[in-house]
Amino acid sequence: MKYFLYLFTCFLLACNTNSKPDTKISPPFWNDIQNFKKQDSISFPPKNAILFLGSSSFTMWKDMQSYFPGYNIINRGFGGSTLLDQIRYANDIIFPYQPKQIVIYCGENDLASSDTVTAQMVVDRFIQLFEIIRKKSEAPIAYISMKPSPSRRHLFTKMDEANQEIMKFVMEQVGDQLLHPPMAFIDIHNKMLNAYGQPMPEIFLEDSLHMNAKGYAIWQKEIQPYLLKD
Repeated sequence: MKYFLYLFTCFLLACNTNSKPDTKISPPFWNDIQNFKKQDSISFPPKNAILFLGSSSFTMWKDMQSYFPGYNIINRGFGGSTLLDQIRYANDIIFPYQPKQIVIYCGENDLASSDTVTAQMVVDRFIQLFEIIRKKSEAPIAYISMKPSPSRRHLFTKMDEANQEIMKFVMEQVGDQLLHPPMAFIDIHNKMLNAYGQPMPEIFLEDSLHMNAKGYAIWQKEIQPYLLKD
């Protein structure tokens, strides 16, 4: 019996010795950020470009540069990301590029991530991101309002509230531009509604969440007047 226990103990020790150590769990979207860094190592984007920062509405805008000829565009959207993710990776996806302007589309996924996320929480997260940027950069910031995705009708009330409060915050900065760099609030929400105040289904993909070329054409028309020219 003692010999059996001895052999069993040796077996357990051998298993423990050969087992791999626990792998540290990476934070959300770690691989996306590493892919950006890999791209940068091959060909680093030019400085003083316009940085588009946000979630899948930018990620899926593969031909973004062609919509804005004459502008140097850096697209650093990563799908599914929230404002918390933009905050987490600010040092990786904002400051290395030294952009002359930053265009942000984010907040929609914050609300979709949990019923406990309120409109005010989204506003607070945006302000936190704004303050982080301002500590290291004087680049003008433009915020694009959250779009009326048909699949997220249940969030429209929260979206409207967050859009209004963020617009109010932006306007406060605009009113004090002698002390602060320019800011802009770009309202694409209302431009994506039909005559009945409903989201236009023809500008969305089958998932009723992401846009097709017609949707991006609306965005191009609304965004371009706010972009800084060389």
